Amino acid sequence: MDRVRVAVLAEDPITVAGLASCLKSREELFVAPNPAEADVIVFAADRVNAKVLAELRLSAQQVSAPRVLVTNEFNPADVLSVVESRVVAVLPRTSANGTRLTNSVVAAAKGAGTMAPDLLGELLKQVDHLQREVLTPRGLNASGLTNREVDVLRLMADGMDTAEIAQKLCYSERTVKNVIYGVTSRLNLRNRPHAVAYAMRAGAI
Repeated sequence: MDRVRVAVLAEDPITVAGLASCLKSREELFVAPNPAEADVIVFAADRVNAKVLAELRLSAQQVSAPRVLVTNEFNPADVLSVVESRVVAVLPRTSANGTRLTNSVVAAAKGAGTMAPDLLGELLKQVDHLQREVLTPRGLNASGLTNREVDVLRLMADGMDTAEIAQKLCYSERTVKNVIYGVTSRLNLRNRPHAVAYAMRAGAI
């Protein structure tokens, strides 16, 4: 069985050393010295505050690997913020023993997450609020795409060119080009294939 490559990030070197030592003892894991080489990152903080949230966001921008957050103090109101920073599991520091931490890392590597029921409930509540109060009034869905953009990208994924999409949707070619430009510029997508890939990954098409 291939071992999961895991890296450790923490506020102090003692915590890094302690967690790394714990993880090295598990045969399922290999502790990578560089987060860029890791399948999963364990991020430890005594309490999650504004500084830690900023560090999580920056870390997620640099390395996209899923994260397991280990902390003593966590406000459920921050659950959406940490999930947006690629955190898929939150473990209380007091109960993050070797087995539980390893199981969370292995699950994260497989695309699964570990959230306490109260945090999961809070996350669902925040996502529902985001959908009702922010996205829906602006004609967006959870992928950040409008219905018109989804229609265009779906036909693009079917191999249609601009003229064919315009004819199918009864738009002008200029409108189709504007839709494509709008979605690529707003979401920082490089080109049309990247836009189609984004929509597919988001489950919009």
